[in-house]
Amino acid sequence: MPGRPMQGVRVVEVAQFTYVPAAGAVLADWGADVIKVEHAETGDAQRGFAYLGPVAAGGNFAPLMEHANRGKRSIGLALEKPEALAVLHDIVRQSDVFVTNFLPDARARLHIDVEDIRAVNPDIIYVRGTALGVRGPEADKGGYDQPTFWCRAGGAAGISAPELGGILGMPGPAFGDSIGGMTIAGGIAAALFARKNTGEPSVVDVSLLSVGAWANGLAVDLSLVSGEPWDPAPPEHSGGRVRNPLVGIFRTSDGRYLNLNMMQPGRYWPEFCKYIERPELAQDARFDSGSGLMENHAAAAALVAQEIARRPLSEWSERLKTFDGQWAPVQDSVEVGQDVQLRANGFIAQLTDVDGQTRELVTAPVQFDEVPATPTRGPEFAEHTEEILQGLGHDEQSILDLRLANAVT
Repeated sequence: MPGRPMQGVRVVEVAQFTYVPAAGAVLADWGADVIKVEHAETGDAQRGFAYLGPVAAGGNFAPLMEHANRGKRSIGLALEKPEALAVLHDIVRQSDVFVTNFLPDARARLHIDVEDIRAVNPDIIYVRGTALGVRGPEADKGGYDQPTFWCRAGGAAGISAPELGGILGMPGPAFGDSIGGMTIAGGIAAALFARKNTGEPSVVDVSLLSVGAWANGLAVDLSLVSGEPWDPAPPEHSGGRVRNPLVGIFRTSDGRYLNLNMMQPGRYWPEFCKYIERPELAQDARFDSGSGLMENHAAAAALVAQEIARRPLSEWSERLKTFDGQWAPVQDSVEVGQDVQLRANGFIAQLTDVDGQTRELVTAPVQFDEVPATPTRGPEFAEHTEEILQGLGHDEQSILDLRLANAVT
């Protein structure tokens, strides 16, 4: 089906929280059948984290769960029980991908490590999402995106200028988890491609630390050469760091911010001067060439900041619509959700929640055949247990026996 290249792929997910489940959400957006395995009694631990985010008024729609679990089916299995493990094996036999973020000791205790799963299905792609990788002295440690992706991998230090007097946190919840999930989804796609071409299934490993290091990779690469840490830009920096008056974040008259990011100042300066109604600046001997702008960047940047500060952000956004140079408003999360370009391209999608209400979610950032994703709601806890068991060939008595054994929800 156009836009759903993963249709026909089955993924079994033994994972919780957001990192790794977010990969399943991406694959579900792309058409995969993702079976979410939750503990038969406690479910995904994140279901109890209501304090991390609102539930929509008048219903049960919780973005904290929907973001990473849209489009999946949920089964409740107590994997510590042999009867439940046998059910998992039945699912694994019919699956293409097994994905988990359980720690090594838990994988061993529950018999869901690589050799356990491959003994049931030798052709399955096995995926581990970890905090710090599968080798090294800390391979057995867990983590979350704030300490591991953001702080340890350099993002926090790279954005926290000394003038702030402290370290900035991530810009939003599950920031590193969501990027990590997208990375895992890409790794799974590559592994499926390789298996089709070679017949060999892969073991795929993605860590929060490695994703954070990659996101911060150019700064790290530069530091590997210079031996010096990347120097964070000061708040409201105005181009001084790059000797370019058309690169920086500038305050508007209403206390909002506008980002200019024109890497070729000589090309855009004359036109920009017209848009700020200071055409004479293009003729100023200090600024009439690219080299002059770079040499006198501080003076030019001060003039730009002075002019930007004369009007509110809304006026600049309207005024610069036809400007060829690169710029953007600094938007908050409410504004991003209403961004005309995101909506025009189908990256904010509607779905119907469990109460029959229309809701919206951000979709995975990759589309196929110009077809936007059409996500469905996330599953309620163990919602599809009976449906999945029936699909595996279990009759009513068999399902009852599993319930009496406390193996399934």
